[in-house]
Amino acid sequence: MLKRRLIPVLFLKDGLMVRSQGFDTHQVIGHPLTHVTRMTQWDVDELIVIDISENANSYEIFRDDQKFKGAGDLLQFIASVAETCAMPLAFGGNIRSVEDVHARILNGADKVTVNSMLVDAPAAVTEASRKFGAQAIVASIDYRMVEGQARTFTHLARRDQKVDPAAWARRAEDLGVGEILLNAVDRDGTGRGYDIETIARVAEAVRVPVVACGGAGHQRHFKSCFDETKASGVAAGNIFHFTENAYPNIKRYLRSTRTDIR
Repeated sequence: MLKRRLIPVLFLKDGLMVRSQGFDTHQVIGHPLTHVTRMTQWDVDELIVIDISENANSYEIFRDDQKFKGAGDLLQFIASVAETCAMPLAFGGNIRSVEDVHARILNGADKVTVNSMLVDAPAAVTEASRKFGAQAIVASIDYRMVEGQARTFTHLARRDQKVDPAAWARRAEDLGVGEILLNAVDRDGTGRGYDIETIARVAEAVRVPVVACGGAGHQRHFKSCFDETKASGVAAGNIFHFTENAYPNIKRYLRSTRTDIR
C-alpha cells in the first residue's frame, strides 16, 4: 500500500518566512530556519519551501539572529535549510533554467518545483527531468476560479493561462514531471477547506502523484481530502504555523481514522 503524505509548506519572501493569503497578502512570521527546526522536531513526512520573492537576487535580509547565522545568497540559504532539516526537501521559486534546478539540487534540495518554467521553457523542464530524474521535478500548478471554472495561473498567480488545471497537469506530465503540487489560490490562507472537486479531477487526470494545497483550517479538512480524492499528499502552511503541535496532532488524528497515512 502506498502511504499518503502530510506536508508542511513554508513561503519565503526576501529572506523571511511569511504567512500567505490569496497569494498577495504576506505577513512576516519569523526566521525561516526557526520553522525548519520545528518541522524537524515534528518529524514531518516532507517539507516544501517556496521562494515567492519578486527579486531573485534580494537576499540581504537573510540576517543573523541569536540562533541562526544569516545567509549571503539563496543557494547558501538552501544549503542551510537542507542541513537543518532531516526530511526530504522540495524547493521552488525563481527557477527558470536547468542550471537553476541543478544549483538547488547541488545545495541539498531533493526535489525542485517549477511553475512559470512550464510556460517559458518547457523543453528545459523535460531536459531537467531526464538529467535529474522525474522524481526530482515537481510541477507547481496555481489556479483560480474564474466565472465558476478553475483556471491555471502562472508567474506568481498573475498570468491567466486560460487552461483547466487538469489539462495543465497532463501537459506537465507529458513534459516529464514526476509530481504535481496543486495550489488553490482563492483558498490560500482562508481555512475554509480544500477544493475537493478540482483536486479529485486533477488526481484522476494524471498518473503521477498529486499533492493538494490551499484551504486547510481544521484536521477534518485533511481527512476529507484523503477520503474524497486520490491525492497522494495533502499540504498546508498557515495551520502548521499558528497551532501548537498542529502537525503531530493532525497526523495522529489521520492515523486513527485511516490505515494509509505515512
